[in-house]
Amino acid sequence: MTLSIAGRCGRTGMLGIAIASSSICVTSRCAWAKARVGAVLTQNLTDPRLGLRGLDLLTNGFSATEVIQELVRDNKYAPYRQLATIDRQGRTACFSGEKTQGIYACTEGEQCVTIGNLLANPGIPRKMEAAFVEHSDRHLAHRLLQALERGLQAGGETSPVNSAGLLVVHDQPWPIVDLRVDWHDTAVTILKEQWERYETQIDTFLVRALSPDKI
Repeated sequence: MTLSIAGRCGRTGMLGIAIASSSICVTSRCAWAKARVGAVLTQNLTDPRLGLRGLDLLTNGFSATEVIQELVRDNKYAPYRQLATIDRQGRTACFSGEKTQGIYACTEGEQCVTIGNLLANPGIPRKMEAAFVEHSDRHLAHRLLQALERGLQAGGETSPVNSAGLLVVHDQPWPIVDLRVDWHDTAVTILKEQWERYETQIDTFLVRALSPDKI
């Protein structure tokens, strides 16, 4: 029911997630990120507590691999979970329990990790990874969204996509990008339109918050 990517920008240190699903409000349940710390994805039969726990572990210096190990260890419901994480250094890890639904796959690429379940084919996460690394000079949000679009073009989910989200963190304690479409039959198209409108305003909103006397 869910297709997603978490990535890091090697130039800026930004971390972020792009995600799409047939389920409503996917971003609020599945996407977790903290500035200069890392990002965590929790999907399939989602337990949001794993996202919060994953960020705590990353904050305390655990590597991406160690985070996944901790989230799965002694967790009786681990077979139902699909998880991925990227740490502040761009190291990645992923896990798909044996009860993950339908066709599922994950890839660990260059400063990105992609995962999906109920996929049209198992090669989709690899297509997303390839799209992410194509334009390393672009804003991280653009690269994440491009990867998500490529995954849908490659077949996406077996069910229609109804919700999508784009989450990016940088130097501030709040996300610099947090865009969501929670229920629409063209969710990713609308998300892309939102990003194109918002991209030119990011710096303006940061100045308003940090240096309003310079407006």
